[in-house]
Amino acid sequence: MFQSSLLFLNRLGPAELILIVVLVLLLFGGKKIPELMRGMGRGVKEFKDAANKDYSKEEKKPETPAEEK
Repeated sequence: MFQSSLLFLNRLGPAELILIVVLVLLLFGGKKIPELMRGMGRGVKEFKDAANKDYSKEEKKPETPAEEK
């Protein structure tokens, strides 16, 4: 059933894509879209960084208080 709901993606033509873009512009406005895309890009970058980080090598170092002069 899940696959059948995604089949409509194969039938998207240029008219449908233009309609989707126009609707997004109307909903969010031209100034908000770059801001939204920038936020999504940062989120994806943070996710990839976290997924690639090797936590097994990470050791906790004891924090030493800073010496004041």
